[in-house]
Amino acid sequence: MDALLDIHDVRRSFPRPGGDDLLVLDGVDLSLHEGEIVGILGRSGSGKSTLLRLIAGLASPQHGTLSYMGKPIEGPARGIAMVFQSFALFPWLTVLENVQLGLEALALPDKEIRTRALAAIDLIGLDGYESAYPRELSGGMRQRVGFARALVVNPNILLMDEPFSALDVLTAENLRTDLIELWSQHKLPIKGIVLVTHNIEEAVQMCDRALLFSTNPGRVTTEIKIDLPHPRERSDPRFEDYVDRIYVEMTARRIERARPVQTAGYIPEGPLTPVSANAISGLIEAVAAPPYNGAADLPDIAGDLQLEIDELFPIAEVLQMLRLCDMEGGDIKLTPTGKRFADADNNERKEIFARALTSYLPIVAHIRRVLDERASHTAPRRRFVDELEDKMTEDAADETLRAIISWARFAELFSYDDESETFSLENPT
Repeated sequence: MDALLDIHDVRRSFPRPGGDDLLVLDGVDLSLHEGEIVGILGRSGSGKSTLLRLIAGLASPQHGTLSYMGKPIEGPARGIAMVFQSFALFPWLTVLENVQLGLEALALPDKEIRTRALAAIDLIGLDGYESAYPRELSGGMRQRVGFARALVVNPNILLMDEPFSALDVLTAENLRTDLIELWSQHKLPIKGIVLVTHNIEEAVQMCDRALLFSTNPGRVTTEIKIDLPHPRERSDPRFEDYVDRIYVEMTARRIERARPVQTAGYIPEGPLTPVSANAISGLIEAVAAPPYNGAADLPDIAGDLQLEIDELFPIAEVLQMLRLCDMEGGDIKLTPTGKRFADADNNERKEIFARALTSYLPIVAHIRRVLDERASHTAPRRRFVDELEDKMTEDAADETLRAIISWARFAELFSYDDESETFSLENPT
């Protein structure tokens, strides 16, 4: 059977301020067949949203091919619609007017536009709210308007970019359930769905296949076929097995052990994600406490702490980078140092964290060394930004420095004045 969507060897990069390119997607292969929901799972920065923009024809790849129903995608394609993470509604338009907007570009008769818009509103469960403005609606209702606006054009392919992530847990679950029910009953005017998500359980609940994306650059590393009938129950052991398998696959690419501090080569290969010291301490304490006692299954600890993968993985990765935990096979296990941290008082925790930062994160040791060697014990932020931007984008350099500043403050290694944009040893002893 011919694919609705066929993507082969797609590459996409963006220019950096220094003149070279940041490779976001490389060698991406993906297909979507009629009757399928394909999920794309990956951490932040894996290029998931960029890929959706390529599919929608809002951007073009530098290499590779994208075809829709056998024809190359060259600009926005009729028959492909998108639902965004943000509600993206015009606040001065009513529900009906927002939905009709999707049809006006098709130059249809006014009567047909109104008839189709009312039908889409009814289908998505908003009958009676046609004259309401977005400000009068809950978040879930506003997102339903977004779905109605996408469905009213009768697309063959629906692209969904984390459409439930801005909603509370109960509202998101209700909207997912309604959407899958309409899909299973063949009431939706679409032939296939591509869903970008960072919620593993959401992928298992909705998708026929889950494609796991790597980061820097993004590419498909694993494809998992989810062979469960709808509706799917989270309590089903098979459901839990799929969740566990995806966690295992997503943690299989373990963080490379950082080298000991050196006089050169101190710039990290990729950006560091700002994670608060409270989040770091909280995860260590949760894993150390019963019933886990130092080793936990990632899906279990994520469920207990109500964390999504985009929230859990960055914390766990910092712990692994600093040798406070190990991650393997979908499990997280505290190292002896991590266990000492869990049992220590606040001052000892600061000392443990400081040693870990300077031992396993060379950029932190580099900044401290610069401050120690200068007579004023100060250095401008620009000095370190310039060094980081030799290897990463301006935004990534800023994110990395924010992470370093936060961790160094907790460890009392050095301080930072945001107004003067200056690092110093003013507070540490």
